[in-house]
Amino acid sequence: MNGPQHYREAEWLVERAHHFTYGDGANPVVGAALAAEAQVHATLALAAATAMQAAVDGSEPGMGSGEFAAWYEVAGVKRGERG
Repeated sequence: MNGPQHYREAEWLVERAHHFTYGDGANPVVGAALAAEAQVHATLALAAATAMQAAVDGSEPGMGSGEFAAWYEVAGVKRGERG
């Protein structure tokens, strides 16, 4: 799952959590579990978006490391592209 997919999943889970907490679903335990899962996806989306701001071409000192390239790979973006 890449950053945008995590973001969309978080949005969907938040809607479901609201439904179960306040809507017809009326099951606050399920609502809380869905909200927690939505938070995880939102955090992963934020991590991916933050990582996408780092250069991986080596133009900045320390920014061409394999760690940043790995973030791009995890986010599903090829080198030289922007997510």
